[in-house]
Amino acid sequence: MSERQQEKGARFRALHEGEPFVIPNPWDAGTARVLEALGFEALATTSSGFAFTLGRLDGSVNLAEIEAHVRMLDAATSLPLSVDLENGYGPRPEDAAEAIRRVAAAGAVGGSIEDYDREQGRLYGIEEAVERVAAAAEAARALGFPFTFTARAENHLHGNPDLDDTIARLRAYEAAGADVLFAPGLREPAEIRAVCEAVERPVNVLARPDLTHAGIVAAGAQRVSVGGALAWAAAEGAAAAAEAIRDSGDFSGLRAPTRVRQWLAE
Repeated sequence: MSERQQEKGARFRALHEGEPFVIPNPWDAGTARVLEALGFEALATTSSGFAFTLGRLDGSVNLAEIEAHVRMLDAATSLPLSVDLENGYGPRPEDAAEAIRRVAAAGAVGGSIEDYDREQGRLYGIEEAVERVAAAAEAARALGFPFTFTARAENHLHGNPDLDDTIARLRAYEAAGADVLFAPGLREPAEIRAVCEAVERPVNVLARPDLTHAGIVAAGAQRVSVGGALAWAAAEGAAAAAEAIRDSGDFSGLRAPTRVRQWLAE
């Protein structure tokens, strides 16, 4: 643990105690530098966006690859970095704890563990999920610097949009030691408000095109992330320009000005 990481960890923890903030999700070092240059105060990785950079779908990246990704992003910017650790890269509580320790060693000051097992295609039972959250929270507390641990309830992304069950899970994860709570896939301000009012810890909300930042904050959220959406916006823009070249020899999509020197200035 370095003095730099101690400072980043404290800065990230303080963000959760101040005004609500947006934590965007870069997918490589260049986008991390851009987001820092644009004035954001912290970053979070995106498992789907990072997998895309490797030519893969979400859920196909291993922990060693995530560690290398974290080292690269941490070296690229001065911002605190939280890491999407999916299910901790294994079903056991020990796997979740080890994932926390390894990304912390790579430079992260935050990380999230979800309650969905991609390999088995199932949500963990609540008791099983709580054991995993407790193990991850204990590992985070033992690091010797402020590491902000987020527990994720995945119901709304995986065919079980049961708000009562989501709230029960998040309250159990709060009791098990999570610092931040997250239920990606909430669609309505009323759902966000119900979650935020049911727990004491800060809540992260995944942005959607039909939600506004003001509306999300008014519903009680402390932190707003965008997941892989920025990566997909960039990829679709590049694909549209390439399709115009392929189909009609139209290079007008290459006209966009670049601020790369501004973004990457030391």
